Amino acid sequence: MQYHILGASDLRISEISFGCMSLGSNDADNARLLHAAIAGGINFFDTADLYDHGRNELSVGKALKEKRQEVIIATKAGNQWRPDGSGWDWNPSPAHILASVEESLRRLQTDYIDLYQLHGGTMEDPTDETIAAFDALQQQGKIRYYGISSIRPNVIRTFAGRSRIVSVMMQYSLLDRRPEEACFPLLQEKGIGVLARGAVGKGLLAGKTPEAYLNYSAAEVAKAAAAIARISVDGRDAAQTALRFVLQHPAVTSAVTGIRTEAQLTDALQAVTARPLSAEETAALREVLPANIYEQHR
Repeated sequence: MQYHILGASDLRISEISFGCMSLGSNDADNARLLHAAIAGGINFFDTADLYDHGRNELSVGKALKEKRQEVIIATKAGNQWRPDGSGWDWNPSPAHILASVEESLRRLQTDYIDLYQLHGGTMEDPTDETIAAFDALQQQGKIRYYGISSIRPNVIRTFAGRSRIVSVMMQYSLLDRRPEEACFPLLQEKGIGVLARGAVGKGLLAGKTPEAYLNYSAAEVAKAAAAIARISVDGRDAAQTALRFVLQHPAVTSAVTGIRTEAQLTDALQAVTARPLSAEETAALREVLPANIYEQHR
């Protein structure tokens, strides 16, 4: 396993990280999977207070409690469940952020969060007040560092220029190269790490029946998947090739991989030792489809 420093922090995180949203409801099964991930070299685990009404944090906290000094825990806030459970609303207010961190700390059974992330963002938010809340939590020692989870270039640009974020979590894959044009250059310039999610494009790059994805037609998705399959040789399967494509970009610190089963964990861990893409393979993949760009929130 390779480890990289996340942005301007001292968090040394595994290049393959564990996206906990996919975990099931059985705490014992989750603990076995999380402990196997640690044994395999994964040290970065990402959850959110939104996932399963907070039960995801509870299960992750229970599993990692005895491993706390070995792991780096990231969670998110900014979405507020409605009292009737029918859905959630966006709430980036300082009051909500300051209250949410206490609940996350309790559920995760820890007295600090390594990376606390704003789970979204709009240009209509009270951004300076939100940033002040994160700064206060950092000063109080309740969080070590903070970042945002967003795909909106205007929001990312605002936080990159006005806050001390060390990371941005965003979607990136062969089927979603939008960050290359609008975000990666800025984040590299600012020394902000990228946590890339969605490397296999909902499974479409790893054998799932082709369907339309973003601005690509099903036929174009099939073309991209075929290109991945063509170079998936020498013990590197399609999912691992898709992961290696993401990891080869210098802006990316870690690929956050949704893992629910032992087979998925094994596949993700094997991507670490799989042969990296050659320059020729990377170039060939990049030429398969015209790169898409963000059309909104620029």
